[in-house]
Amino acid sequence: MTYSKSHPLALEGDYSYQGATGSCRASTMTGVVSSLSNVSVAAGTSSALKAAIEKGPVSVTVEADTRVFQGYTGGVLNSASCGQQLDHAITAVGWGVDASGAEYYTVRNSWGAAWGDAGYLKIAAQASGKGICGIQQISVFPNTN
Repeated sequence: MTYSKSHPLALEGDYSYQGATGSCRASTMTGVVSSLSNVSVAAGTSSALKAAIEKGPVSVTVEADTRVFQGYTGGVLNSASCGQQLDHAITAVGWGVDASGAEYYTVRNSWGAAWGDAGYLKIAAQASGKGICGIQQISVFPNTN
């Protein structure tokens, strides 16, 4: 986000992700989005993180070195065995409520579409505390206004 303060970023629709098989097209792109500052989300509450997500994508941190996280294939991850020792940044892109009424965050991981649920993961939201996989500890989003 600090980099984008002085180097505007291209829109995803103009520069879609192509994975390792694509080639860099940076010289042909024109940046249109810059960050003016970083906004930290209040730690320890699902309401603060959900409010931030409603404004746009949020960078969140999780513990991703556990089997339960790395082996995720679908559903809502709601396991204390995921841990809370932060070691991986991912992007929260939404939140929702499952059929049982339990709230969750939808996050996009950087490990590609072959991981998780086509590259995405649902992590249970907890009203307070560090959260499943530690997701409610450190979150930040860019201020582009």
